[in-house]
Amino acid sequence: MFGKKNQTTIPKQDFPYWLVAAGGLAVFLLFRIATDEIYSQVMATVSRGIGLTVFVTLTGFFLASVLGLFLALASLSGSIFLRQAARFYVEIVRGLPILVLLLYIAFVATPLIVAGINAILEPVGLDAMRTRDFPLLWRAVAALTIGYSAFIAEVFRAGIQAVHTGQIEAAKALGMNGWQRFRLIVFPQALKTILPPLGNDFVAMIKDSSLVSVLGVADITQLGKIYAAGSFRYFETYNVVALIYLMMTITLSLALRKFERTRQVGGR
Repeated sequence: MFGKKNQTTIPKQDFPYWLVAAGGLAVFLLFRIATDEIYSQVMATVSRGIGLTVFVTLTGFFLASVLGLFLALASLSGSIFLRQAARFYVEIVRGLPILVLLLYIAFVATPLIVAGINAILEPVGLDAMRTRDFPLLWRAVAALTIGYSAFIAEVFRAGIQAVHTGQIEAAKALGMNGWQRFRLIVFPQALKTILPPLGNDFVAMIKDSSLVSVLGVADITQLGKIYAAGSFRYFETYNVVALIYLMMTITLSLALRKFERTRQVGGR
């Protein structure tokens, strides 16, 4: 009894009954889409917004990741001005709901930016710009970029700070400059910590991309709203809309979990 080593018991993973139930529901709805004319019409209409939803998500997430990385580096900078400026940005943006930020960027910030540009163009005799020259699609992408960059910045910051200081000191001893240390030592190791929460943020952005429908951008949700308002088939329409989003998010979530388990096994 006392000679046995104390071993930590790893809980056995439950069989994913929830996934079987979700798969059964998806099969039922896909069957209705294939056999029911109303569901087929809804799917034909709503599916035209999938490409735009994917575009908004990919573009917004890429730009948010780039901006978030710069914010993370600024928050870890030796300059107090950069640290405080980055903290101000992150705390203010994280405190705003994405929907409020979307409306603010679209209807407050954009007209102010246009007015500022016109204040420069008009005195030199150039044609003034109009607010409508900025498409609502790009205003939506800008809002998602700004909103998610604050959260992604914290992910990057935590990942960078998780790298052991001994690794950095060893890189300094080898004569590496700051950029070389970050590119060759810090970032590759931080990436292992960053990837899982970064994947979660990507899944969350897929869902939050539906908010661009409030600006009339023709994504999945907006096309569903238009079809439901014209046909009064709210039940069928939002069943299909929910199915499309769930298929995208659950599939991606399962792929991320599989990747994380593979990485954990490979790292042993």
